[in-house]
Amino acid sequence: MQKNFLVISALGEDRPGLVNELSQLISETGCSIEDSRMTVLGGDFAIVMLVEGRWNELAKLEAGLPSAGRRLGLAVQARRTHPGAPAANLLPYSVEVVSVDHPGIVHQLANFFASREINIRDLTTSTYAAAHTGTPMFQVQMTIDVSAALHIARLREEFMDLCDQLNLDAIIEPLRQ
Repeated sequence: MQKNFLVISALGEDRPGLVNELSQLISETGCSIEDSRMTVLGGDFAIVMLVEGRWNELAKLEAGLPSAGRRLGLAVQARRTHPGAPAANLLPYSVEVVSVDHPGIVHQLANFFASREINIRDLTTSTYAAAHTGTPMFQVQMTIDVSAALHIARLREEFMDLCDQLNLDAIIEPLRQ
């Protein structure tokens, strides 16, 4: 039996109870959260989630989202989706980069992988102050899908060369699952 999915994204001013109220709405329609990312960015709460359910349960959830969004003070969008295709001949790799914060780091990394037709499956960034000096630091963590046909030693060498040129500390290694 094929599963039915709905991707929901919501953004609004952060306050306690938002996750509770959203998850309650999903649960009450008979749907379940398959995957999600929830975080506070600045003073706003942001969420992206993949919800699974029977087609009629998803329809009920879709119909209730606009009023729930207004009640919760969230800008909500939803879109039907399908199960992702299995990653045939793709190997997941973990990439971690740390550097002194400066503009363009994500773009330079994304450009490197895009130019090699490597998909970035997941990407998280954060900033923090370095211990002792307080220097603004930037951290990127990502999961990429590398074709099994790609010469990984060459990819690793080219990636590390780029990171050396940009003064980035980096690690690229198989994802431990």
